[in-house]
Amino acid sequence: MFKSLFRPKPKARRPLSTDGRVVYAVGDVHGRLDLLDGLIARMTEDFQSLGRQDPPVLVMLGDYVDRGAQSAAVIDRLIALKGQADEGRFEFRALMGNHEETLLHFLDDPMAGPSWVEYGGGETLASYGVQRPVGRAEPEAWEEARLAFRAAFPPAHEAFLRKLELAVAYGDYVFVHAGVRPGLPLEQQTAKDLLWIRNDFLDNPHGLQATVVHGHTPVETVFVGRQRINVDTGAYATGVLTAVRLDGGEPKIIQFSKARAA
Repeated sequence: MFKSLFRPKPKARRPLSTDGRVVYAVGDVHGRLDLLDGLIARMTEDFQSLGRQDPPVLVMLGDYVDRGAQSAAVIDRLIALKGQADEGRFEFRALMGNHEETLLHFLDDPMAGPSWVEYGGGETLASYGVQRPVGRAEPEAWEEARLAFRAAFPPAHEAFLRKLELAVAYGDYVFVHAGVRPGLPLEQQTAKDLLWIRNDFLDNPHGLQATVVHGHTPVETVFVGRQRINVDTGAYATGVLTAVRLDGGEPKIIQFSKARAA
């Protein structure tokens, strides 16, 4: 009993900083413009409730295209958001996802097409009015599809995607699409890991003096921990798109789904 009475109390954990900013990080959209618009409205209401006058930060964590039916419209909306940010209404940071990387690869190489359409690229082609080759098509068919896609793909969309960032940081938070390679400082991380890593990151301490905020790996329930925060709730399949608000206090989860809005 006496040992328990005099046992040292655990030290309170230092609150995580965002350098004084209000930061909203949005998980994988995957062609669901309807959910993105609904979540933007929810985040706007949330920020207004804070009574802050300084502009918030909006971080998009990548994977805007594929699987859902509205990939082209999602890119249009993101470009519009960037335009609003350029007017000073908020700060906008858009990260590259592995699906954007693969789309850009297909623009340059038709043989990236077969693997791309296996995980959602066919829906993206359709959103730009391009039909995917049928079955196990020959290379010529994929080249025809690539040329049709490049002709239909607006230059503004390509310019936007090619300028996407791989990682951003605010205070004690690092924002990436997929995760980081454990044991390496942020400046030594490779694009491949930042865009594609899964189990090595999810199952091991990463060693950074920061909380990593990411998407890429769908989860039924948002994961919030000191090491990492995962806000990918599989919007294209679940109909739930998730964001986290970070402001130096406890993280706040904000979600939008058509079912809950009805």
